[in-house]
Amino acid sequence: MIGKAIRLERIMDRNTGRTVIVPMDHGFTLGQIEGLRRMPEAVAAVSEGGANAIVMHKGMVKAGHRGHGRDIGLIVHLSASTSLNPDPDDKVLVCTVEEAVALGADAVSIHINLGAPHESRMIEAAGEVSKECTRWGMPLLVMIYPRGKGIDPRSPAAVGHCVRVAEELGADLIKTNYTGDPASFAEITAACSVPVLIAGGEKAGDLATLSAIRDAVSAGASGVCIGRNAFQRDEPASFVRALCRVVHEETAPDAALEGQ
Repeated sequence: MIGKAIRLERIMDRNTGRTVIVPMDHGFTLGQIEGLRRMPEAVAAVSEGGANAIVMHKGMVKAGHRGHGRDIGLIVHLSASTSLNPDPDDKVLVCTVEEAVALGADAVSIHINLGAPHESRMIEAAGEVSKECTRWGMPLLVMIYPRGKGIDPRSPAAVGHCVRVAEELGADLIKTNYTGDPASFAEITAACSVPVLIAGGEKAGDLATLSAIRDAVSAGASGVCIGRNAFQRDEPASFVRALCRVVHEETAPDAALEGQ
């Protein structure tokens, strides 16, 4: 659909076919955390670093998106839960595709935890969102992870299953865990017809983070969708700049950091 294609160009680099997305929806889950207390500053920093897009909940769009600085793509997150919930993996819809259209979104995202107690409800909601995305010409980013009792979150079989579920639901972009092994991850990306992005997870060191991203990109990842590993740095703009060099220019991690 032409609407989806136009919007996807706002969140993907048309020359590399890759993207650097910085989710900033963590406040809903975790509260007023470090790095997201002053949203306009947080958005400006990752924008200055060259990120292609950010992810926000609907109420935060007015608080920080495109306030100043360079333009950046907007992805409105539709699902949520909090860390205070007895089951934080139980994601429910808190926004609609139509609301996201009214907010000027370039894409929407949803969250699914395969293996969690309420997996079926999350899959059902994703199916409805996918239908609405087709209706409105809105790109859909599916954030999907293997999470449940006895499940290895980096298992190639589990990660591959997540990617296939998202693809079959109609995702235009898929965010999931990196297996930690380029060979196994290359098999997963090769078997998928849409771009696969890796998640960042807990904050790690600069070089370790960029090295894992370099390996994932070499294995077919179409970029990254990382939050705390970006906005919680001492100098987010500098780190995101190095991250973009690794993703879009295939610069070695140490050289990318030196060029900050």
